[in-house]
Amino acid sequence: MSVRIDEVSSILRQQLERYQVQIDVDNVGTVIEVADGVALVHGLGDAMAGELLQFSTGVFGIAFNLETDAVGAVILGPFSDIKSGDEVRTTGQIVEVPVGDAMLGRVVNSLGVPIDGEGSIETEESRPIEIKAPGVIYRKGVDTPLQTGLKAVDAMIPIGRGQRELIIGDRQTGKTSLVLDTIINQKDTGVICVYVAIGQKASTVAGVVDTLKRHGAMEHTIVVSATASQPAPQLYIAPYTGCALGEHFMYEQNRDVLVIYDDLTKHSWAYREMSLLMRRPPGREAYPGDIFYLHSRLLERAAKLSDDMGGGSLTALPIVETHGGDISAYIPTNLISITDGQIFLEADLFYAGVRPAIDVGRSVSRVGSAAQVPAMKRVAGRLRLDLSQYRELEAFAQFGSDLDRATQARLARGIRVTEVLKQREREPMIVEDQVLAIYLAVNGWLDTVEVEEIEDYVAEFTAHIHEDREDLLERLRDGWAISDELAADLDEAIRDFGAEVSARSSEGGPRSAS
Repeated sequence: MSVRIDEVSSILRQQLERYQVQIDVDNVGTVIEVADGVALVHGLGDAMAGELLQFSTGVFGIAFNLETDAVGAVILGPFSDIKSGDEVRTTGQIVEVPVGDAMLGRVVNSLGVPIDGEGSIETEESRPIEIKAPGVIYRKGVDTPLQTGLKAVDAMIPIGRGQRELIIGDRQTGKTSLVLDTIINQKDTGVICVYVAIGQKASTVAGVVDTLKRHGAMEHTIVVSATASQPAPQLYIAPYTGCALGEHFMYEQNRDVLVIYDDLTKHSWAYREMSLLMRRPPGREAYPGDIFYLHSRLLERAAKLSDDMGGGSLTALPIVETHGGDISAYIPTNLISITDGQIFLEADLFYAGVRPAIDVGRSVSRVGSAAQVPAMKRVAGRLRLDLSQYRELEAFAQFGSDLDRATQARLARGIRVTEVLKQREREPMIVEDQVLAIYLAVNGWLDTVEVEEIEDYVAEFTAHIHEDREDLLERLRDGWAISDELAADLDEAIRDFGAEVSARSSEGGPRSAS
């Protein structure tokens, strides 16, 4: 039986085409030394900067230093079991975290793993913790207010959706309290909130979560927790994780997101610790030279996207801690230059009972009135001026008692404006009520009300408008502007209310008003 050569060739060709060889090539290295959460690895010649590495114990790390003959890795977990000679493999990936609606209402660590004891998170999507910030052509100007619910902020230092506003002040001056009130105020607004706790005690984070739950704010919030007891690399990646969680909603669902980094001072400390352990040369205040780039590449990811990109936004509220009110320190000055303004909380005002303790002179929003509704823009125009004049006169008045009548009137107005801007914790106000309260203050309707009675007076007036003059509120909400006719009707309503209060006072009530 003869076999044709061309038939044999055809059979061999078919078999060769079906023959597949699958070769797995791993880039494997060896741990040379390990200590304090960092490891020196030999043999990872193809490792990329920021690449995720896997140790033989199952713990992951990040390629932090790429040296000539070794790779410096920071370890994202317990490192006590890692020893010299252990294998390390590259993964070809950078750190990713799970994202999606399932993350809402949960507390996760800096790797996106739930730590709230409520079970695993079922989500099929993940996102790299670091991506390139959108360019200018993909953005548009900030034009929509992000209402904090705090009169002092929304009136004088307005925050817009897509803005980066720094919260700065000494320890225990109300920085975290301010952002918690802002999160609570986003309830029913459609804004997703991400709160990143960096280097705080676990009990402090638990208190924050409890506060948000009691006020019904956890449903629209994700809490990322990297506590002080965790390794520095966990603190280092935490803000990037929080930003990635928020970016999912901005890019994929075209929603508005608020991300709070509390605080970037401790984030800087963690990065400095990692860098010094890796023998990177220290610079000013022992920080590495790229500390500015560290925060700029994080905060640049905050944006108001163009309509072609879906129109979503990510607003960043980084917090930084000062010592003795010194805003000229290295990290505060870096962050002030990166952000679009700052809210400075002063310790002296805080201890004097002015809360939120906002220093008007050193606080600014570079977005300005573009992030205010017209009604607030109108009533708050004179507010900052009145308050600044009062602060100057207050210091001057301490040195003498002989003041002319105009100065006394300015001091009295400033005291009342300050009193109106005070606000209790966890009681954010809707825009209409803020406008009414500030309208009373700047137009002199509170000048004859006793200072200790102003809080109750404003609350009663606001309740009176809601109950008896809802038509005024409807006209205010129609375009969010105060026309001359509406202002005249508001003045009439204030006079009627004042007359009613005066009548009650003459009958034995506690208040008087003109």
